[in-house]
Amino acid sequence: MKVVIQRSKAAHVSVGEEIVGEIQHGYVILVGFCEADTTATVAKVVKKIVGLRVFEDSDGKMNLNIESTGGQILSISQFTLYADCRKGNRPSFVKAARPHQAIPLYETFNEQLRIAGIDVHTGVFGADMKVSLINDGPVTIVIDSDDLA
Repeated sequence: MKVVIQRSKAAHVSVGEEIVGEIQHGYVILVGFCEADTTATVAKVVKKIVGLRVFEDSDGKMNLNIESTGGQILSISQFTLYADCRKGNRPSFVKAARPHQAIPLYETFNEQLRIAGIDVHTGVFGADMKVSLINDGPVTIVIDSDDLA
């Protein structure tokens, strides 16, 4: 499982002309799954996301997590995080989980964030989405579940 977390001041995602998800302050998270991922993988990554201290405290130090700032999450499914660009110029996506596996994992990911007390908004799995955000910082964190203990 791979996630790209961008701290944002505001963000929204649209499908066609319709805004389907929108947040004010928090994270825009691009999330991708591979065939080896399980609900245990999701739980490990959710725990890390919820605990990340990348929001500034009153001294200007990155010392606060998303929950302590009342932040929201805009969660976007992103199979292209598993692009393999080692050969040629056309990326291969053979490592990305297929929809029958990825959709339940994506739903579990969002539900576990909600259970942790975070207000989560989403895009539409598999849709052609347009994501707009105002980066805050910018602060961008990449997490690969293979790198977590």
